[in-house]
Amino acid sequence: MHITPSHLLEYLYCPRFTYYEYILHIPQREEKRFKVQKGRNIHEEREQINSKYLRKKLGVIRKEQEVMLDSPALKIRGKVDEILWFDDGSMAPFDYKYAEYKARIWKTLKVQAAMYAMLIKDIYQKEVNVAYICYIRSKYKVIEYEFTKKDFKNAQIAIDECFDIIHNGYYPQSTKIKERCKDCTYRNLCI
Repeated sequence: MHITPSHLLEYLYCPRFTYYEYILHIPQREEKRFKVQKGRNIHEEREQINSKYLRKKLGVIRKEQEVMLDSPALKIRGKVDEILWFDDGSMAPFDYKYAEYKARIWKTLKVQAAMYAMLIKDIYQKEVNVAYICYIRSKYKVIEYEFTKKDFKNAQIAIDECFDIIHNGYYPQSTKIKERCKDCTYRNLCI
């Protein structure tokens, strides 16, 4: 069993996603949500449109698109939108988000980016010091995020907590942000 970045985002949104999906095996049917569909369509478009484009202003010398990474050692796997290679030998994940940039990067995105960085470090054995997030609804604004040790610690804690729920089958507390419950696919089971 592996944890994916998508699953980690769901867990960070509300820990009960993990319980409903992995313990009760109730699918969330996210494919019915507009933003999910829009995001998937954009990823497919970017893969075709940007296939040869290198972000030379960032120092990129090579990139790979839609790369599936799997680390048995870390028990995580996920598909990275783009992996960037730099002339100094380091690498970085590049992630497209169907979102607006609001002058800050949300914790969920930092944890997801850190998880991609962990995968890249483990598989390619290269330094990963930054991540790039492209906010589609802000005219494709690209934000560079420099990792801290805390980012990797937060990602590992979230991964461990997901596995704890899965292996021990306990019913976790719901999110403290009750506004999230309005758009939750499990709201009829949970409230």
